[in-house]
Amino acid sequence: MTQTLILVVEDDAAIRRGMVDALSASGFEVREAAEGRRGIALAVEEPVDLVLLDVVVPGADGFTVLREIRRCRPTLPVIMVTARGAEDDRVRGLRDGADDYVVKPFSAMELIARVEAVLRRSPGRPMPAVAIRHGGVCVRLDRLEVEVPDGDVRRLTDLEAGIMRYLASARGRFVERDELLHRVWGLDPRGLATRTVDMQVARLREKLGPASGLVQTVRGHGYALADDAEIEA
Repeated sequence: MTQTLILVVEDDAAIRRGMVDALSASGFEVREAAEGRRGIALAVEEPVDLVLLDVVVPGADGFTVLREIRRCRPTLPVIMVTARGAEDDRVRGLRDGADDYVVKPFSAMELIARVEAVLRRSPGRPMPAVAIRHGGVCVRLDRLEVEVPDGDVRRLTDLEAGIMRYLASARGRFVERDELLHRVWGLDPRGLATRTVDMQVARLREKLGPASGLVQTVRGHGYALADDAEIEA
């Protein structure tokens, strides 16, 4: 199972290192950014599960970063982290769409507890799909089976089911090949040139038969679940 990926946007190197170490020790995978524009790029381009965002960062302040994240990834959880304890800053962050607000100094225990609490209630982390229906076909992920209209039952591999679960969890957006490699295969896609994802999806579509359109190709980007797919969670 892949680790939950946390992005830390903090310009103070010592504080950032402490946050990264605490998160890593708690089993999270972590990316770092020391300035706002880099934080926006990572939040949008990588399969980040939650952002820890300092208000005062160079390049683009935390409120600007938050607005960009909300525009590009509306359901991505964001916790504002800052030395500013004033009520108006907390209210502004929450009104702009932050999921929580942590005021420095804070303990590693408090930070981890808040991260876990926000992840639990985040709308960006839907319940895992149990079955997906499309074109008369039922993909039963709990049984690793595909049921087609003529009564035939085809077995899915764990990897094929993993692809379907992840596409269902990302409903409403396309998923790049690198993201699938990272989140389903558990591989680091950086510097990796491979047709593995395309070949695996081709085999999956063969098993889906009349519902092969359930997994749609987004040219030049990756894959997405068909808009009219019915998901049972």
